[in-house]
Formats: sequence, C-alpha cells, structure tokens
Amino acid sequence: MQRKMIEKGRRRLKRKIHIRKRIAGTAERPRMSVARSNRALSIQVIDDTKGHTLASASTLEKELKTIKPTVEGAGQLGEIMGKRLLEKNIGSVVFDRNGYLYHGLVKALADGARKAGIQF
Repeated sequence: MQRKMIEKGRRRLKRKIHIRKRIAGTAERPRMSVARSNRALSIQVIDDTKGHTLASASTLEKELKTIKPTVEGAGQLGEIMGKRLLEKNIGSVVFDRNGYLYHGLVKALADGARKAGIQF
C-alpha cells in the first residue's frame, strides 16, 4: 500500500514538471494553479514574470470554511475565484492543473471559474 502511494505521487510530480515546461503566466495572462488534498482546496493566480501571487482562494480561509472539498464545493470556490479576478480586471488566465488529472474536483473548479466569466 505504501509503495503504491509513493509511486502515485511520483507520477503526479512527473506530469507537473512536464506541464510546467510549457506553461508560464504573464501580467496580461497569469497562471491559475490548483492545489488539492483530502482536507482542502486552494487556487492561486500567479504572474511568473515577477513571481507574485495576484489573487488566491482556499477552503482554509475563515469566510470560506463552510466550503467542503467536494465537486460542488470546488465549483463554488472556482466561482469565488472568478469574481476576485474580475474585481482585479483579470479576464483570462492559463490553467495549471498542477499534475492532477483534469477530472472531478479540478474540472469542477475550472468550470466554476468559467461560469464566473474567466477565459482559459
């Protein structure tokens, strides 16, 4: 069991490195990076040219504690992130799934951000 989990993490890191070779965020089109665990979801929007985080949202924030790391919760978090980006006049991003498969939580999060009006 332990060996299987180590191998699963190693495969995700290989995918992450492969994806990050091609994806980079700019000031006009920053990178939206997703992190997930069994307990929490978080999103960061990053300008890689400066190395600054422009906006973030997480289920660990006080006002977002009620959102659970489920598919429905991921959709809600994506919409909240979309609204925060639109307030900062950011309309399009590059989506970085961070090595996770585009399925379930990651897909719901992306769909929620698209629903709020973010292009990617």
